[in-house]
Amino acid sequence: MPAGGLARIPVVPAARLEEEIPPARWELPALAGRLAELSARGASAALTLAFSLVLDAQRRGEPAAWITPVDSSFYPPDAAAGGVDLEALAVVRARETRQALRAAELLARSGGFGLVVVDLGEEPRVPAAAQGRLAGLAGEHRMLVLFLTRKPAGAPSLGSLVAVRAEAVREPLGPGRFRCRVRVLRDKRRPLGWGHGEVCRGPDGLR
Repeated sequence: MPAGGLARIPVVPAARLEEEIPPARWELPALAGRLAELSARGASAALTLAFSLVLDAQRRGEPAAWITPVDSSFYPPDAAAGGVDLEALAVVRARETRQALRAAELLARSGGFGLVVVDLGEEPRVPAAAQGRLAGLAGEHRMLVLFLTRKPAGAPSLGSLVAVRAEAVREPLGPGRFRCRVRVLRDKRRPLGWGHGEVCRGPDGLR
């Protein structure tokens, strides 16, 4: 830089900036690098829609992990019926929220996972310090940390570091068939209005 001159700052064309943000889809590339929260209350499609991300991660060659309470409704045969490779899915059963968050941090810190799902069960609380550590690790390793919470759409999110907040909705279409929808309530990177939907076959207990 010439003496007394100003350093030139490279200008990035707007088109290039747009290309750096993947299209708004319920897929790993669009959500990676951030914390997300998928909420539901009562009978919903939260597990189905979370497993669709696990399946997407596995198809892209990204290892996935699932942290679940010991008394959750996680049922491996249902996941396998949806195409998830159970042998490639790391499953951790936690006795309490603090243990689940500690496991999530250890998995995220390893840098070996593209997706970590944390089912918070009936205690949807994550301390700000834990959110900060997980958000930093998610950004550092370009991974998605997805929290599953049981609460209505109008309830506050887990915290300000949750970049994407969405609601899971299940609509019956007929015997054994449902429409599973993601309704995005907040996305710090994109305008609201996007979502995701898929038609699913209910497990044996719902048919």
